[in-house]
Amino acid sequence: MSQVLRLGRGSCSQRMAVLEAVARAWGVPSRVRGLVVDGTFWYPRFPRMRRLIPDQVVLAWPEFRIEGLSRDDHTAAPWLPVSELFGGAREPRGRIGGGFTNAGPETLFEALSRTSVDWDGVAVCPASDGSCDLSAYLLADLGRFDSRDELFARYGQTLCGPARLLAEPVLGRRAAGL
Repeated sequence: MSQVLRLGRGSCSQRMAVLEAVARAWGVPSRVRGLVVDGTFWYPRFPRMRRLIPDQVVLAWPEFRIEGLSRDDHTAAPWLPVSELFGGAREPRGRIGGGFTNAGPETLFEALSRTSVDWDGVAVCPASDGSCDLSAYLLADLGRFDSRDELFARYGQTLCGPARLLAEPVLGRRAAGL
């Protein structure tokens, strides 16, 4: 995390880890939901790196414990998934045609502030093409873990060390809006 802060950039996963750390520093408990995502999800964004992308990627999806959340608006209350920080799962958000396609320079982390990102197929997508619904890429739900370290200790990092080293300049190429 210190490297992400020092460089002012990082992959979406690295920046989500920083968000978790900041929340915990402010006394907001966090945990992660372990998701196994189809590697093809990243093909549009990294077309030249397809050989480095594994068939399945373990993703740590942060959740924050927020007291007073209504189950009517937040299905996982009192835990708030990072995808609901800017609105509930059933609230349409985003610009017209502005769902997340993973095809441009915008990362998953950046998309969270302007559109729904839905791994379960329950969000109301503002885009007519339903591009906020990413449930087709979800291969398995590994459950909840007290930390991303616990998740990765149990299921491992998806990208091997050399692949992470080669991919870092591409995955973290945009300045983090920390």
